[in-house]
Amino acid sequence: MDVHGRIREILAETIREELAPDQQQLSSEDLIKALRRRGIIDDVMKELNFVTDNVDQELPPSPKQSVCFTDRQSTLLKKTNIDPTRRYLYLQVLGGKAFLEHLQEPEPLPGQVCSTFTLCLHFRNQRFRSKPVPCACEPDFHDGFLLEVHRESLGDGTRMADSTTMLSISDPIHMVLIKTDIFGETTLVASYFLEWRSVLGSENGVTNLTVELMGVGTESKVSVGILNIKLEMYPPLNQTLSQEVVNTQLALERQKTAEKERLFLVYAKQWWREYLQIRPSHNSRLVKIFAQDENGINRPVCSYVKPLRAGRLLDTPRQAARFVNVLGYERAPVIGGGGKQEQWCTLLAFLCRNKGDCEDHANLLCSLLLGYGLEAFVCVGTKAKGVPHAWVMTCGTDGTITFWESLTGHRYIHKSTNPDEPPVAEQPKPLYPYRTVGCVFNHQMFLGNCQSSDSVEICVFDLNDESKWKPMSEEAIKSVCAPGATTSLPPFPPLCASTIDASVTSNEIEMQLRLLVSEHRKDLGLTTVWEDQLSYLLSPALASYEFERTTSISAGNEEFQDAIRRAVPDGHTFKGFPIHFVYRNARRAFATCLRSPFCEEIICCRGDQVRLAVRVRVFTYPESACAVWIMFACKYRSVL
Repeated sequence: MDVHGRIREILAETIREELAPDQQQLSSEDLIKALRRRGIIDDVMKELNFVTDNVDQELPPSPKQSVCFTDRQSTLLKKTNIDPTRRYLYLQVLGGKAFLEHLQEPEPLPGQVCSTFTLCLHFRNQRFRSKPVPCACEPDFHDGFLLEVHRESLGDGTRMADSTTMLSISDPIHMVLIKTDIFGETTLVASYFLEWRSVLGSENGVTNLTVELMGVGTESKVSVGILNIKLEMYPPLNQTLSQEVVNTQLALERQKTAEKERLFLVYAKQWWREYLQIRPSHNSRLVKIFAQDENGINRPVCSYVKPLRAGRLLDTPRQAARFVNVLGYERAPVIGGGGKQEQWCTLLAFLCRNKGDCEDHANLLCSLLLGYGLEAFVCVGTKAKGVPHAWVMTCGTDGTITFWESLTGHRYIHKSTNPDEPPVAEQPKPLYPYRTVGCVFNHQMFLGNCQSSDSVEICVFDLNDESKWKPMSEEAIKSVCAPGATTSLPPFPPLCASTIDASVTSNEIEMQLRLLVSEHRKDLGLTTVWEDQLSYLLSPALASYEFERTTSISAGNEEFQDAIRRAVPDGHTFKGFPIHFVYRNARRAFATCLRSPFCEEIICCRGDQVRLAVRVRVFTYPESACAVWIMFACKYRSVL
């Protein structure tokens, strides 16, 4: 209804009309009267639906609010339960300024597709997303987010948090700004940690902040724009703290964090010196103790991994591997030539952008496997031609070592070959693409490879053997990487369910592909006859391909082949071509398909009684990730 906008207009008008020169201010009663007179309040009351679900009455009141999560696909806001016994922080984003990169951007015409900005927030297990707004020098953000502030500690969960309790909650609000271009490609614009506790010392529990967003990666020192933010406690605080108390608490936390980080750095230097003394050649091994995040801040690698539970969104470790595999792969952008720009992303930035580098994939997969109770580690090493790479390893209780490639979802069993043994038989070549391994780590352990060779083939992954793997002190890692150990660690966000409707999206892509194929054939002077029944028969094949990717088990192929044999009469030829994508852009997918000679042969098929078929099946995963399977097929009378 755009109530905010209408109220703003009416208030401006009322103030102009009713503020006589001698009268300096209007009371809030006068303004309410003005709104009532113009029927705004009645309109709003009519629009409010007070829903009383029978289910809600039977269940005990939920301890957590149901989060209001908006997305481009769903314009309907889900219900937000406001619990009057809870404390909330209402964060409003009131527009942006000085996004100078978009200074020349023309005003989008109504209905015209344009690039958009979306703001994603995470605070203490709650996630929000703003409505997309057109990219501009002054983007028109007008969104409010209701964040619940509570303690999880025993006995405090049901009490309303007071100012002192809230002052001890050091979690920042993580804000990530994403730009989506007209083709649906996303880029990470900024990632910012908002310290919200200044509101505890402000008058009336309301404060306005101007937040300067800095760029990411190589541009982390460059400002990209400014957001105006208003913070408000709800219900209002009975007693506010003095600003001095708040500042002292924040300064103490910073000091404590800086001291812990300093001590860890001293320890890491000492560990590295010892590691080099074992063998000078260790200097060239990929032993990565620190990694830069998107804001250019060095963090210990162990802080990028943490056991992560996917709730009911993913059922098995292999399904988790498939989910990580369908998140897009993109190397960190670098301006100009030169080497690989390294940038490990915080989890929220990776999930909101829906794509990232191999390290981001490996960190997420390792976190999910740890959540499933497996002993998982991220391995840092190289692939063929010495290209740096990261993958995941799990150690079974029986000593089985399994490598998980997070970019493809493939799993490999590692069998170590002893180079000193006489060659009894020809050693099988390993199937995995990894050449060397420098170190392995998870949220509690960091181990440097100190075997005479760092070649993966002959490595022994007995992590308890200190003559093969030099460990870092678990206490030292815990001091900077345990949850809540330092205030500089971003907490892990929960995964969100997919907002994509698989059937609707499958239909849309299929219709677009039919159009593209018909146009392409028309250009070649060929007519196109579609056979719906044949298209439908391709469904089981697509489902079985995805099932195989998730479980490594092939099933249902016999029925598919039998159905096709029945559908294709004697003397006719059938050709089919399946292909898999992780994006939903039909035009881009079609262009890729045409590059394959097999597919091109089907799409441009000439002959007698040619019938074409295409089937699309979109499989949705959390975080709007998708596996898109497409199958083109044709049948025609064979004329020799």
